Amino acid sequence: MEYKRLKLVKEDPWLEPVEKEVFDRYQRYKNRLNEITSSWGSLVKFANAHNYLGIHYSKKDKGWYYREWAPRAFDLYFMGDFNNWDRFSHHLKKKDNGIWEIFLPYDGYKDKFVHGSRVKVLVHGRNGWHERIPVYIRRVVQDPNTKDFSGQLWFPPHPFNWEGDNYRILGQEAPYIYECHIGMAQEEPRIGTYREFADNILPHIKTCGYNMIQIMAIAEHPYYGSFGYHVSNFFAPSSRFGTPEDLKYLIHKAHLMGLGVIMDIVHSHTVKNYNEGLNDFDGEEGLYTHVGPRGDHPAWDSKLFDYGKTEVLQFLLSNIAYWMKEFHFDGFRFDGVTSMMYFHHGFVGNWTRESYFLDGVEWDAITYLQLANTLIHKIRADALTIAEDVSGMPGICSPIIHGGIGFDYRLGMGIPDYWIKILNEKKDEDWDMGELYHAMLNRKFGVKTVAYCESHDQALVGDKTIAFRLMDQEMYWHMSINDPNLVIDRGIALHKLIRIFSLSLGGEAWLNFMGNEFGHPEWIDFPREGNRWSYWYARRQWSLAYNPNLKYKFLLAFDKAMIQLAKTYDIMRSPYPNLLNIDQQHKTIIFERAGLIFVFNWHPTLSIPDYAFPVPETGIYRIILCSDDEQFGGHQRVNTHIDYPAIPGPEGTGVAKIYNINRALIVLQKA
Repeated sequence: MEYKRLKLVKEDPWLEPVEKEVFDRYQRYKNRLNEITSSWGSLVKFANAHNYLGIHYSKKDKGWYYREWAPRAFDLYFMGDFNNWDRFSHHLKKKDNGIWEIFLPYDGYKDKFVHGSRVKVLVHGRNGWHERIPVYIRRVVQDPNTKDFSGQLWFPPHPFNWEGDNYRILGQEAPYIYECHIGMAQEEPRIGTYREFADNILPHIKTCGYNMIQIMAIAEHPYYGSFGYHVSNFFAPSSRFGTPEDLKYLIHKAHLMGLGVIMDIVHSHTVKNYNEGLNDFDGEEGLYTHVGPRGDHPAWDSKLFDYGKTEVLQFLLSNIAYWMKEFHFDGFRFDGVTSMMYFHHGFVGNWTRESYFLDGVEWDAITYLQLANTLIHKIRADALTIAEDVSGMPGICSPIIHGGIGFDYRLGMGIPDYWIKILNEKKDEDWDMGELYHAMLNRKFGVKTVAYCESHDQALVGDKTIAFRLMDQEMYWHMSINDPNLVIDRGIALHKLIRIFSLSLGGEAWLNFMGNEFGHPEWIDFPREGNRWSYWYARRQWSLAYNPNLKYKFLLAFDKAMIQLAKTYDIMRSPYPNLLNIDQQHKTIIFERAGLIFVFNWHPTLSIPDYAFPVPETGIYRIILCSDDEQFGGHQRVNTHIDYPAIPGPEGTGVAKIYNINRALIVLQKA
């Protein structure tokens, strides 16, 4: 078959040896999309299964239909509060394409089949009789006594009022994303709610300067401690945090505050549970997931979707459309994209050009991701998609028509890995300035990257946040503003430098996990048997940041100033930085970006008076941010109110001088 050279290859000669594979990737997507549109009319219509399958009221027929896809099942029986949990009184009839259906007329069930009542489906298959939860159910609740999960009918008397919600991502600012978890967002040791988050936490996020939130653990999951990554019920917002209307209230309020809302969506795998999930739903292995070892994730103890199956594609794409249309989500962060794209799930040594396209590639998953990005941007052209991909797959953020996969951003996962490595393995005085600088820039410019130095991954038990890694147990005893401590001084100084260094160089968007902006002192440990089911470490201690007598306030103040600086000068979307000076002896890195001069001194002890360095132009320079300011917990060693002249230097540049203080950042702007 002849193939044409796509723009992705034209713009990157490195890909020329695999240009056929790039074209084949695009052609597989086109073929699948053509199959869908020829059968369904459009991709959007195809992604409408949630309005047919599941439980729906028909005005025309005056009653409720319940439909389920279970092609190999022998029998399906609908049961619940409406029939006193009679397992065999309501038998579904098998229709075409493996779909089963039952109709409940309004006149006979108006007082039984009601809002809030519970339901299940009894599936008779080759593996016997099993009570299951309807796959497309909109709400799932857990019995507080038996701990059993069941579906719940959700027919609120009035539709949610979205009045005034005309929020759109306009692209006037880079995304500054606040990653959050609803349940652990309150200070009390318990599970927080959607409404508490909306009323108590959104104002903090807005004040800090972030313009988007990325919410974890939205889709229902049976084990709270999974952080929401073992999803069982894909169309049900987790009832732990409140009702679907409560989630809409949160999103609506965020939009009215000018905050976009991104969902951390988990389509990379599903929980193995029989009672709650999709596993072997019709009584045999491999309905929604693959058969045999291919269907098992070796590291996550979960099941893997069969993305080549039309019904699975429709299920996942409909799930995307549902969250966008019903809840007004503004985009998605796709979890586990590397795991999806490869049979080896990314557990390889080195990535090569050939391995990206030839080594255990799960083509069906890549086609699904392309279709998902197409659908999302058809529903909302302004919607945002982010790929959690550690592989660096070529074209991950390129338009599909150019040969790419269509994401808007990728996560810069190498940055937090680098900080962990350097903090663990090297003394401060051994840090290599060239390595430090280039580690932040180790990406292809033009591939939009979400920079971050830590996320929820680094906050969990078994790992450490940067603050905890720097200050550890000293945080418990020496965070009073009247308690000088060398460990805390170092930790606060480096915490500030690491964050703004990552932000100013690492990408085109920024992400922070909630609490890290003020150096939250403890890890996250969800209730489990090992901690006697305690919520003590599954919460956020906001009061620390707002206590005037504690040093956490300094980190919060700096984070606000950092975000404000980045937004004011549009640092993250500015052209490639201009390196002005790397000084290994004095541990100093100086670069220009967005018209600003950044002076980073990483040295543990050495401060240099009258430190000379090149600047692009002569003239007067003024300090607009200094991490050593007293308001940021510094020592106020630099006069930020005087002018710093730059005299003529070689080749038309300038030379400026400054008191280059250790473990500090100074940002200058030409007056």
